[in-house]
Amino acid sequence: MKNTDPLAKHPLSAKYQNLFTKFAVNTPLRLAHFFGQAAHESNLKPRVENLNYSVEALLSKFGRHRISEVDARKLGRIRTQLANQEMLANILYGGSWGLKNLGNKTFGDGWKYRGRGIFQITGLSNYWGLTKYVQEVLGLNVDYVENPDLLLNEADSLIAALWYWQMKKLNSYADKDQGLKISRGINIGNPDTEKIPNHAEDRKVKTEKFKKVFS
Repeated sequence: MKNTDPLAKHPLSAKYQNLFTKFAVNTPLRLAHFFGQAAHESNLKPRVENLNYSVEALLSKFGRHRISEVDARKLGRIRTQLANQEMLANILYGGSWGLKNLGNKTFGDGWKYRGRGIFQITGLSNYWGLTKYVQEVLGLNVDYVENPDLLLNEADSLIAALWYWQMKKLNSYADKDQGLKISRGINIGNPDTEKIPNHAEDRKVKTEKFKKVFS
């Protein structure tokens, strides 16, 4: 008899069936939207954030409240040098902006808690929230605050992505096939913002691909 369980239709969801079931990401639409976003963010592989920004990208992508023109030109990538990624992370994810938006408290937190995993979990508050959840709810003896590189492991990265998905209540948007809201939740952190997420079209294309996989 043909297996009609949607979780069995992709190697990753089949391998971690219990996890996907625990987080209720187990219907064709929920799986399609989750995998579509994950495919765009990291090609379904745990990754660490690349901050090798060019000077031009720093000046256009980030406001002067995040990085000064002087620092952008000193630290950004140019033809003869790579970007100083550690310093950029500490500047871009630090200061009052980093404290308010990411919970980063001290200089160095920006680099230590830069994006990692399938969905690029970023910032001390997210690493702390994830740690609290896995310890208290899942009963796992892990600490992502102390060991952030654990998110480069496949299982930990998937737990983090599913936790973030649940925290942003993205199942409810997947059930309504509201891909743009999900893209906003993943890329901007707020499904209800009016801002346009980065690479919205590619996210949509990849989600449509996974609708066929999980149908």
